[in-house]
Amino acid sequence: MTQEPRGERIAKWLGRTGVASRRDAERMIEEGRVKLNGQSVDHPATFVTEQDVVQVDGKAVSAPERTRLWRYHKPDGLVTTHKDPEGRPTVFASLPPGMPRVISVGRLDLNSEGLLLLTNDGELARRLELPTNGWIRRYRVRVFGVVDEARLAALAHGSVFEGVRYGPIEAGLDSRKGDNAWLTVSLREGKNREIRKVMAGLNLHVSRLIRTSYGPFQLGTLQRRELEEVPGKILREQMPKAPEKASANASSAKGRRAS
Repeated sequence: MTQEPRGERIAKWLGRTGVASRRDAERMIEEGRVKLNGQSVDHPATFVTEQDVVQVDGKAVSAPERTRLWRYHKPDGLVTTHKDPEGRPTVFASLPPGMPRVISVGRLDLNSEGLLLLTNDGELARRLELPTNGWIRRYRVRVFGVVDEARLAALAHGSVFEGVRYGPIEAGLDSRKGDNAWLTVSLREGKNREIRKVMAGLNLHVSRLIRTSYGPFQLGTLQRRELEEVPGKILREQMPKAPEKASANASSAKGRRAS
């Protein structure tokens, strides 16, 4: 009888430490940046136990702590990356002293602001980003130009601009003053800079973009640069179901239909 591997896959283990997402951890392994007990790791399926020593770029990595999640009010002017090749200020450098190493759930670009979720657990970040969750992300968007409400409503059926197909977007006009207007925009899955590109396709220039919610988590009354941890009880209540189980059920149902 074959003995079951002990411990946890190293890519998943690194994800839970907050060093990187599982995908980024796998890339680090491919680049030869990860060692286990002094030996280079060459496969993400390598297993780690409590007695093992893991190093990334020559530095020892502490074992994963309990999973934590924070709400952060990102101001504009910060990039959502740990290191920026252009030397621009980052979200992570702006966090208060004493914060553990965290990664973001999704991103907000340099000129966007509002709710950004941060976690010390890369596996949690991966789960919260999955499109299968169906979580709605809401934004307040200030645009310059003439708003055509019929074209806004049509975005709910999907759209194509400059050869790129975008999924359904719920967009409505909240207020208008001269050539400036405020919109509420909601989507479940977004491409990079999707709202700005779609609005440009409607001849609208986005001058301000604020994320107000990500799934069940709200920006609320958080002030710019303010950080607040989500209580563990609320996090557990709001966690989406494990994707592996959902995927397995879907595959089983598909097999039954096929037969």
